[in-house]
Amino acid sequence: MKTAIVHDWLVSVAGGEKVVQSILEIFPSDIFTLLKNDKNLKNTFFENKQIFTSFIQKLPFSIKKHSLYLPFFPMAIEQFDLREYNVVFSSSSCVAKGVLTDSNQLHICYCHTPIRYAWDLYHQYLEESNFRKGFKGMIAKFFLHYLRMWDLSTVNRVDFFIANSYFIRDRIKKTYNRESIVIYPPVDVNYFEPCFDKDKYYLTASRLVPYKKIDLIVEAFSKMEDKKLIVIGDGPEIKKIKSKAKKNIEILGYKSNEDLKKYMQKAKAFVFAAIEDFGITPVEAMACATPIIALNKGGSKETVINNETGIFFENQTIKDIIEAVNKFEKNEHKMDLNKIRNHSLKFSKERFKKEIKNFTLKKYNEKNKELNYI
Repeated sequence: MKTAIVHDWLVSVAGGEKVVQSILEIFPSDIFTLLKNDKNLKNTFFENKQIFTSFIQKLPFSIKKHSLYLPFFPMAIEQFDLREYNVVFSSSSCVAKGVLTDSNQLHICYCHTPIRYAWDLYHQYLEESNFRKGFKGMIAKFFLHYLRMWDLSTVNRVDFFIANSYFIRDRIKKTYNRESIVIYPPVDVNYFEPCFDKDKYYLTASRLVPYKKIDLIVEAFSKMEDKKLIVIGDGPEIKKIKSKAKKNIEILGYKSNEDLKKYMQKAKAFVFAAIEDFGITPVEAMACATPIIALNKGGSKETVINNETGIFFENQTIKDIIEAVNKFEKNEHKMDLNKIRNHSLKFSKERFKKEIKNFTLKKYNEKNKELNYI
């Protein structure tokens, strides 16, 4: 069984890349991606791996500003010649699922989400990017309309969809009218070891982009000056977030995995306000035996148990976050840290690899029987 894996882009190692790594550990495969950033892949699993890239790699400023070339992504992904492979995995949150395969090949798409900025977050994206009006806005709307049409035209190129959560399963059904099974992504719970001796600070960690709502968390804690918040992460919103932070808030920027783990282990709670497809970071925090204060939407609804492994708040507002923090402090003594740690084990890397392997081999054998019968 010769396999290939197609991933949208390899510019850093985050949740999607950890999925790719785990699949590669089961099925050693050739890797295809629109572009890669060798600098950010140093000292990672992907260093020194043979990775095939598209023409996007050679375009000016593509490494740092690859989103500028979004209109060319569909054409670029279709240029990969995958005829020699029996099984093609696509790891897709953008265009990877649109690769071309034939009827003799098995194409399994692990879907992190249908393209957010073309579908669910379309109006939010236009607003946050100032593309509601004007010439640039007209161009953006035109290309996103084209991207939606292309995205729908590629749906039947996939034999089987795997969703990373029930939240995304519903999105796939709504957007593509396709059924999917759910296999939660891998979390390295063995690396994120538990710690039962907590400090007095709260923690949030994320790439600092608008939909993560780190600014909202910072504003909430700026109104609770008796409570300490540590923010880990970097991104385009860092200046905006720093401008909202008061003295009780430390913004540390990017930190290594080892440093992140240490902060997670000692935090009294991890705060999470994003509507996330799954949300690996809160599970990593639970693996450290750290309770979660999270928005009751998206993947968090499937990973956090309210009043047992964390506390939910209902809306992305400063008021809701403050109320949730106060509720947590009243009930903190009831939190069983061992139970929080044990709950995180349900999302382990070993569980992911077993489920992916079993599903793939089953579908591959079914495909072979079908081809042999014909």
